[in-house]
Amino acid sequence: MEAKLTYVNGLKFVAEAGSGHAIVVDGSPEDGGDNAGLRPSELLMIALGGCSAMDVISILKKKRQDVTGFEINVRGDKTETHPKRFKSLTVEYVVKGKGIDEEAVKRAIELSLGKYCSVKATIEGGVHISHVYKIIEV
Repeated sequence: MEAKLTYVNGLKFVAEAGSGHAIVVDGSPEDGGDNAGLRPSELLMIALGGCSAMDVISILKKKRQDVTGFEINVRGDKTETHPKRFKSLTVEYVVKGKGIDEEAVKRAIELSLGKYCSVKATIEGGVHISHVYKIIEV
């Protein structure tokens, strides 16, 4: 895997992954950026959520759960002083569907966070990661 960031101006970069997809990364105006793209810390939260989301939805489909909607919300708490690293991250799973088996949801999350999610495995030594979930009957 590889990624390349190309400087544009200010704090703005175009980030391109080996897959050929690109995004803009930028800082806030207070930090000297133009607010034209995602912050690196936001990308970390998106990476964690995206990695686990793909695992969980795949597992729930294999368990034949009737999922009609699914989202993940990631919240982070950062230190006040530099390097302003994450102290904790909370991943909230919101599963919508008919007759969703709570044990299937718990197990899918457990497998993702304990076995499959490479992003979680990479960062877990330096930040406390917790999770919660909701099942919404529709």
